[in-house]
Amino acid sequence: MQFPLKQGSVFRWPSPPGRSGWAFKNSSMDKIEIIDYKAEHQPYFEKFNRAWIEKYFWLEDIDKYVLQHPEEAILAEGGAILMATYDGVVAGTVALKRVGDDIYEFTKMAVDEAYRRKGIAEALSYAAFNKAKTLGLKKVILYSQTGLVPAIAMYRKLGFVEVPMDSDAYKRSDIKMELELARPPRSPKGELSNAQTLT
Repeated sequence: MQFPLKQGSVFRWPSPPGRSGWAFKNSSMDKIEIIDYKAEHQPYFEKFNRAWIEKYFWLEDIDKYVLQHPEEAILAEGGAILMATYDGVVAGTVALKRVGDDIYEFTKMAVDEAYRRKGIAEALSYAAFNKAKTLGLKKVILYSQTGLVPAIAMYRKLGFVEVPMDSDAYKRSDIKMELELARPPRSPKGELSNAQTLT
């Protein structure tokens, strides 16, 4: 698996000299930066996630707590939150929530509706896998809903596989998936062939 290159606290998609060997099918991905969460990002974290949850489901008590208090619910427990900017505008987010010593939940993935189909979800995913590796994690899991067909398809493309449900943390969830980090996650063919690996 090849990932974007981390420069300080910012992930940037490497661009080959002259762009002649640009590897991404979506050229807009060179406008994406993945940055670490800061306190001023909380309104975006809540807004983006509220939008998709309320569009398809309803906000559960756990959602309200996590979205309104991400530092306490995620960061204080050893987790991480990443934010995506597109051409300098905050456009998406994802979190890694600690659920075990070496297992974290891949959660609260959301992209502003105005910035979808630009590769932001994929960029956030790969950056989250990078973050998970730096935390020494062996596995990431996620809970979703099979009615979210595009999301499930993306997770499968990234390498997640379905496993038996074992939690009622979210009433709306009817599928659990996991990704073993010891086995590199798959990349869509041709999309990341020239990206540099973060070690």
